[in-house]
Amino acid sequence: MADKSLNEIRTKFLKYFEKNDHKIVESSNLVPNNDPTLMFANSGMVQFKNVFTGLEKRDYQRATTSQKCVRAGGKHNDLENVGYTPRHHTFFEMLGNFSFGDYFKERGIELAWNLITKDFGLDKNRLYVTVFHEDDEAFNFWRKIAGFNDDRIIRIATSDNFWSMGETGPCGPCSEIFYDHGDHLKGGLPGTKEQDGDRFIEIWNLVFMQYEQVSKDKRIDLPKPSVDTGMGLERIAALLQGTHDNYQTDHFKKLISSISEVTKVKQEDKNISSFRVIADHLRASSFLLAEGVLPSNEGRGYVLRRIMRRGMRHSHLLGSKEPIFYKIFDSLKSEMSGNYPELERSQSLIKETLRMEEEKFLVLLDRGIKILNDEISKIDKVLPGDVAFKLYDTYGFPLDLTEDILKNKSLKVDNKKFDELMKKSKELAKKNWKGSGDSSEEAIWFSIKDKTGPTEFLGYESNQSESIVLNLIKDNKEIKSLSNGEKGMIITNQTPFYGESGGQLGDKGKIVSGNSVFEVEDTQKKTWRLICSLWIFENW
Repeated sequence: MADKSLNEIRTKFLKYFEKNDHKIVESSNLVPNNDPTLMFANSGMVQFKNVFTGLEKRDYQRATTSQKCVRAGGKHNDLENVGYTPRHHTFFEMLGNFSFGDYFKERGIELAWNLITKDFGLDKNRLYVTVFHEDDEAFNFWRKIAGFNDDRIIRIATSDNFWSMGETGPCGPCSEIFYDHGDHLKGGLPGTKEQDGDRFIEIWNLVFMQYEQVSKDKRIDLPKPSVDTGMGLERIAALLQGTHDNYQTDHFKKLISSISEVTKVKQEDKNISSFRVIADHLRASSFLLAEGVLPSNEGRGYVLRRIMRRGMRHSHLLGSKEPIFYKIFDSLKSEMSGNYPELERSQSLIKETLRMEEEKFLVLLDRGIKILNDEISKIDKVLPGDVAFKLYDTYGFPLDLTEDILKNKSLKVDNKKFDELMKKSKELAKKNWKGSGDSSEEAIWFSIKDKTGPTEFLGYESNQSESIVLNLIKDNKEIKSLSNGEKGMIITNQTPFYGESGGQLGDKGKIVSGNSVFEVEDTQKKTWRLICSLWIFENW
């Protein structure tokens, strides 16, 4: 398989499972409509969450996918490592196969083993597996199917080998497959002190959902145990192409070659991180833009802007004085639009947004760096918080960008002082804000915004979504509940309802929760939040 491209490896994986009676299911959106607790889809099982919990039924019991994923915010945040390690990405694809109450451990292990040793042709003498230390079933199946001696099956007692959906819900032991890249690399076997090196690399994780966590102290067997697996496409492509470095695969080599051509700079050891950051961040930015996420100062748009600006700063480090991201997008489109046609459909929006955002950012960056460099010459190890706040408040220079620039110079920011000044600034804004018309009572929205954050708008991609109710308002007061027939306002963490803006009226519709139905009469924006005004006509 050493001569296979990343695109061919993806196809081979999906076709293998299709041949074994799995339905090939398209990747879901990066913005998950069925899990309001997530900022972005970060694994293959996200689109099947309700299938695993029994809330949703499909016309198949076996599935396989290559899922688009982003990890750049919240619990799963790989942003700061991207460019400085061989395997971290903000955007990546997760290959997976799923059994919804059909086959379980033995068949799951057999399918994985046959794929990697027969179809992919990996040397079984370089493979190791881990199992949860109590999972004797999986241990014995690996001995039977792979013919491994006990020293090739490593028992792990930590949560690394036990997966759970949350504090309650489906859970179960994991079995991870590792590949030994050779003793020329540093690192030890999983479970040892040296496990974080580059020698022994996890390539696939098999999750066996066999329990339901009912409470902190109670766990019961699931009536229909299931299987959920995940293997990073970029990681297995690197292995099959004879490297341990994802950025040495054919896919990234083409993107990096395009960056070199546009910037007229050759990749060298001293600038390799910049090339990698640009290639990775272009992928994440383009796919998020294709789904209608636009750069902004809050929520998903803020994460996107942060990704874009981090990448664009590295193009500046390569000496680029003009926008380049929109120019190298064509290389990405050529590589990936065959599998993800949204890149082709949205190319005008993507390229124009990339160009405009980089134009604005280069002006901001040039101005901010001059001020920052002047201040750096006056300090020893810590940049004063008032300087960082002035850069942010007066010149629009984000704190995380200041921190990123200082990181390369082994310097830090006085975050405590910065936070104090930010708090004072917010208090002053509240004091001076009069609301709309003479409704000074509407200052309540400031405290709500501080507690709950922004509401994400999903209406560009969908006219329905699952959401979390964050707050209820009646008569300008926060309340715990609304009774049948009462009129009030509901605030959610995400919504497909468009808030009244720019001459367009707010959306109307319905919100359903259990047996309750809420009639949405209007949708309003309050201090950049989306608020639904509701009339409840069934029981709460």
